[in-house]
Amino acid sequence: MTRQTTRAWQRMLSGRRLDLLDPTPVDIEIEDIAHGLAFVARWNGQTRGDYAYSVAEHSLLVEQIFARIDPKAPVKWRLAALLHDAPEYVIGDMISPVKAAVGPGYGALDDRLAAAIHLRFGLPAAIPKTVKARIKRADKVSAWLEATQLAGFSEAEADRFFGRPTPALIEGLHLHLRPPAEVRADFTNRHHALLEQL
Repeated sequence: MTRQTTRAWQRMLSGRRLDLLDPTPVDIEIEDIAHGLAFVARWNGQTRGDYAYSVAEHSLLVEQIFARIDPKAPVKWRLAALLHDAPEYVIGDMISPVKAAVGPGYGALDDRLAAAIHLRFGLPAAIPKTVKARIKRADKVSAWLEATQLAGFSEAEADRFFGRPTPALIEGLHLHLRPPAEVRADFTNRHHALLEQL
């Protein structure tokens, strides 16, 4: 009787095979990341409108807010902000309560993928804690905007979960739902623009 091994890799549209247990930078392509993130819905798809609010759209917003938080940040940290949820192109976007229920295994998988993605695009495998904290702050501001503009939260409810953002950080930011192909192209273009500035 032969023992069947469990497949731990995913075939990407680029043709790459990404090993989820041991991801390597050479198997990572920005086109695969942009495509995957453009089709992964935030909030488990529970947002108003005719299109899902994608992780790619969220990532573009987080990078924009990060630049408002730290206008003098080196371009590499803006790139890190854009890629902060990049592992979700493979593992999807789990809402926080599900992550808590799954346990530490999810975090370990996310960390392995993030390290490989960072190395692929010239970033350190681990982002400095101070930079991570600013990206996390931008992420929470983004979540507050998404919650109030798209996911049906009152401002008071969003304040409790995500904290009230500084008005200057959200001034003029109005979220619009767009077709995935449009968001995918914008994510890819922004990635290329940041890489060119490194």
